[in-house]
Amino acid sequence: MSALVSFLQRRQFCRLLQRASYFSPSRLYSVTGEHTREKNVPYTKTLKEDGYKESQPTKPLPKSADVVIIGGGSLGCQTLYHLTKMGMTNIVLLERDRLTSGTTWHTAGLLWQLRPSDVEVELLAHTRQVVSSDLEQETGLSTGWIQNGGLFIASNKQRLDEYKRLMTLGKVYGIESYVLSPAETKDLYPLMNVDDLYGTLYVPKDGTMDPAGTCTTLTRAAAAKGATVIENCPVTGIQVQTNDLGIRKVEAVETKYGSITTPCVVNCAGVWANKLGRMARVNVPLIAMHHAYVVTERIEGIQNMPNVRDHDASVYLRLQGDALSVGGYEANPIFWDEVSDEFAFGLFDLNWDVFMQHIEGAINRVPVLEKTGIKSTVCGPESFTADHKPLMGEAPEVRGFFLGCGFNSAGMMLGGGCGKELAHWIIHGRPEKDMYGYDIRRFHRSLTDHNRWIKERSHESYAKNYSVVFPYDEPLAGRNMRKDPLHQELLSQGCVFQERHGWERPGWFSQKGSAPVLDYDYYGAYGSQKHTNYKYNKLLGAEYTFDFPPHHDVIRNECLTCRNAVAVFNMSYFGKFYLVGPDAKKAADWLFTADINKPPGSTVYTCMLNKRGGTESDLTVSRIEPRPQSSVLAPAFEGYGYYLAIGGAVAQHNWSHIKTVLQDQKFQCELLDCSEDLGMISIQGPQSVLQDKLKFLINFDLINERGLSNHLIITVCLQVRAMRLSFVGEMGWELHMPRAACVPVYQAVMAAGAKYGISNAGYRAIDSLSIEKGYRHWHADLRPDDTPLEASLAFTCKLKGTTPFLGREALEAQKARGLHRRLLCFTIEEKIPMFGLEAIFRNGKPVGHLRRADFGFAINKTIGYGYIRDPEGGIVSPDFVKSGEYTLERMGVVYSATAYLKSPFDPENKRVRGIY
Repeated sequence: MSALVSFLQRRQFCRLLQRASYFSPSRLYSVTGEHTREKNVPYTKTLKEDGYKESQPTKPLPKSADVVIIGGGSLGCQTLYHLTKMGMTNIVLLERDRLTSGTTWHTAGLLWQLRPSDVEVELLAHTRQVVSSDLEQETGLSTGWIQNGGLFIASNKQRLDEYKRLMTLGKVYGIESYVLSPAETKDLYPLMNVDDLYGTLYVPKDGTMDPAGTCTTLTRAAAAKGATVIENCPVTGIQVQTNDLGIRKVEAVETKYGSITTPCVVNCAGVWANKLGRMARVNVPLIAMHHAYVVTERIEGIQNMPNVRDHDASVYLRLQGDALSVGGYEANPIFWDEVSDEFAFGLFDLNWDVFMQHIEGAINRVPVLEKTGIKSTVCGPESFTADHKPLMGEAPEVRGFFLGCGFNSAGMMLGGGCGKELAHWIIHGRPEKDMYGYDIRRFHRSLTDHNRWIKERSHESYAKNYSVVFPYDEPLAGRNMRKDPLHQELLSQGCVFQERHGWERPGWFSQKGSAPVLDYDYYGAYGSQKHTNYKYNKLLGAEYTFDFPPHHDVIRNECLTCRNAVAVFNMSYFGKFYLVGPDAKKAADWLFTADINKPPGSTVYTCMLNKRGGTESDLTVSRIEPRPQSSVLAPAFEGYGYYLAIGGAVAQHNWSHIKTVLQDQKFQCELLDCSEDLGMISIQGPQSVLQDKLKFLINFDLINERGLSNHLIITVCLQVRAMRLSFVGEMGWELHMPRAACVPVYQAVMAAGAKYGISNAGYRAIDSLSIEKGYRHWHADLRPDDTPLEASLAFTCKLKGTTPFLGREALEAQKARGLHRRLLCFTIEEKIPMFGLEAIFRNGKPVGHLRRADFGFAINKTIGYGYIRDPEGGIVSPDFVKSGEYTLERMGVVYSATAYLKSPFDPENKRVRGIY
């Protein structure tokens, strides 16, 4: 084939041609044409055999199985292997064609060990261990693993800062990495152009996996332990039965060759996962796109070079023997809307107009490519999701239906770690690690079948895959899906909104007027008109920094207003549930760690755990009075009833967890969701405690309420539920009210508080205020693999009594053993921003990393929280904590730190009791 330079010369012609075909108005961003079946991929072996065509399954179908995995790609094979490693043998993997025939066979197979997520670093480490060592030791077969290293390219300071963050995190996990200068990079990779580089990150033990070798070895190892792999057996249906309690459960898998009775199905069908989900009426929010790379002719001197990711050019260069594979992520990917059931070992014709940007970036980085020919093109389907994270776990719609799909072209590198976690999920009911970021329950049920939201968000996540991961970025796609009653009121006052799983919530308040979020413009792709002078986007762009953001002083003013006067927070996006029914008290005793046997009008801060003692949630639970008539503020019920308030971003996870526990324990209860029907504002600060401030506004004696409580009261002629609560460490109240009451109550509060300096504040302020006080954020400081004892939340657990609760036995065992990890607070003296993932050193040895960090304006210091361990495996006692000297490493720079067992701000909790 002609050299790359000829493609550059033909670029204008290609663009005209492709615009006429792919980008006409009738084909805005999708293609439904036939695929090309015969193309070359850069592997010496695939599991495709020329002339192979079987009309029957390769093995007889068993009548029953404990687990049926559907899909023989990376995830299906890894899950099968790990299930057998954990002792299961009656497992069947069904593949409609041959193993790897869908998307796995043509994958680039890259494995990079460092990602901006501690959990992903752990998942990648397990994949590497399985592929590079375990499988070969077990089977004597080679997986095709090649350890040639990985090189990340930084063309600007911000990118190099991001890489330094990765390097620092790698130190915690023992991953060897180095930040290299341009000259050092040139020594390592002589063919590289380094003239425009700031530096690079080099990870010597990164490498490349072979799809065929890996999947063959995985299935052979699993078959040796009793698993069954059946190829050429398409699934035609999933049988689901509804029991007497209304619970839908998997019963069988149907094929045209017979059925297999099973209580558990695992959907590893890749781009076909949507169709498989529909068979069971399960929403699978992913979308199929074309994803491509090209393979060059031989390049002299490229042998043994590391794989390269040039994120700023959105291109990767994978070593392929004596050649390179070149690919990346473009802003205008082609959607494959009509996924073909006949597609197997097939590829699409490459759209050169879409792909050409990668060629240009590759030539800039490795100039010899300009005179190198193309040997083959590889353009196949991949599945992508709204946040560029996989879909895993048990589907909320059907018990026993598990997802292992939507891997965003990272199925090979994440497959080992995710296969292990999915196997543990299936056997034990939950994964070992914190997999919330991949759990299907992270998406609200209103979004998982919303096609516009899925397409917009998946496009943006794809297009921004190589963008720098900044702390305060927000999506532009799929916005304004869920708006609370105060949205327009606050927008007019300069509110800059954040998006959390569909909700628009207040981030902070600009003094420069309204900044509305506009309809998604696809970044100008597909002929869309790109927004000009987009104020909201400009505000986001100004915060693309690892320094203090430009609006730092705005956040400071919001925080100090709360600390010194009074602030109002719109928290209407919170999840708001009622738990009622004959077994409500039994259910509450079992679900909640705290003692909720309080009189009506009481409110309790509590956790919910899994059976291993890990924290599935922290929330407030309020005992409410029985009522004969139903209203939004209280349903009709007899006996015991509870009102649950939960962070809106995790409300779906909480809902699913509670429903699952109720089903498993067969409690006769109703869980009612009134999240959309109620608003919620929080009034916080020292001025909120004075009797005369709001007395005329609220017909209730607020000053006498020192402990947590909740009451139905009358305010401005409207009934609301007033709850004595604080998320920021101040004396304050929450007002929960019907949607229609939100605006008049909010306006009355602002008018009443005007002479006392009342002002709006957003979630950026809440983040700062809460970390300063030491309040936990679920899925930051507190995750499903963290226990309340480790997080210093033992006070939420009724361990002194005898009432059983979910996770109690695990906590008692941990308490008896002693804590091997503990959450600590750290501060530094330098005015340096930290955001989480900074390494923690004790006496010069890495002992953990910060989970969350922010700036505390009242104490005027950077604050971070992170779990530490004893490197020798000992107990992390208070004496152990106090006897160490600590440092925090940020981007390779070390800072002396002070460790605290309690927050340095108001450690005696006086302010929340109104003692100022």
